[in-house]
Amino acid sequence: MAPPFLPADGDPVPPALRGFARAHADLVELVEKPAHLVARDRDPARRVGLVSGGGSGHEPLHAGFLGRGMLDAVAPGKVFASPHNLQVLEASRRAAGPEGVLHVVKNYTGDRINFGIAAERLRLEGVEVRRVLVDDDLATESDETATGRRGTGATVVVEKLLGGAADTGLGLDELAALGAEFAAASRSLAVASRAQTSLHTGEPSFALDAGELEYGVGIHGERAQKSIDRPSTEALVSRLLDELVAGLPAGPSEVIAVVNGLGGTTLLELYGLHDLVLDGLAQRGLTVSAALVGTFVPALDMTGFSLTLTRLQPSWSAYWTAPAVTPALTVGAQP
Repeated sequence: MAPPFLPADGDPVPPALRGFARAHADLVELVEKPAHLVARDRDPARRVGLVSGGGSGHEPLHAGFLGRGMLDAVAPGKVFASPHNLQVLEASRRAAGPEGVLHVVKNYTGDRINFGIAAERLRLEGVEVRRVLVDDDLATESDETATGRRGTGATVVVEKLLGGAADTGLGLDELAALGAEFAAASRSLAVASRAQTSLHTGEPSFALDAGELEYGVGIHGERAQKSIDRPSTEALVSRLLDELVAGLPAGPSEVIAVVNGLGGTTLLELYGLHDLVLDGLAQRGLTVSAALVGTFVPALDMTGFSLTLTRLQPSWSAYWTAPAVTPALTVGAQP
């Protein structure tokens, strides 16, 4: 296979951050040491700063959701690696509002540790901090998995809902409680027919036999607990929906649905999958009140997709439709 288009030193993250900041200079500011990005604008009613972050290779997550109505600052790590706690600390210092800062953290050990260290340092400085842990991946919901469900596609849903809620002027504890509810109402599953390209070798990071599918893959290229014979697309979506609907907590019949590409899947495919998802959920008595279709949380160029469902409480709809202007998602306003 052809090698990726990398800079001479082999590290794609610094030039990518600079290029991103230059492309969206009206919306974001980059600080290179320690690397973090800050939104240039926020609603004046917002009293709590929203900060997230994680490994690179998942673009547009998280920096693509910086801006009015969503995140206030982001700490980007190396490819598939947690950001350093100093990055989180500086991002949080810049983002903190008069009532403190809320960290949106995906459930991975490195992220939890480094956001936790930064939170302790912020508290010593007198900044109030709370955490929302996103843990939506059904593939790791097992008694044998000590870390529990991974944080994956639902992160975008949680960040959008929290952004809308923060712009109503809610306080830190109220937002932390709401964020926990958003995360608890969300479940995801991902499948792949080809691994992401290794930035070191230029080859797929793991091999699949012809006709095989990795069922329950992770966004860092973690292999699933099982590979399956590839069914028809219709049968695959039906199986995914069966598991997702069964995994959702009880609640209203309305849901947010996200059809997310993992990096190497075309919009032509994703829109076809969305059509199947809408029909499949209707057959299961669920109504899609809001949806996203596109590549939001990829694993570099992995060929595959994830489905995310969030049970939508009636009071949350206004948070979802609240205006947002970010590089990757604009809602209810013109950029």
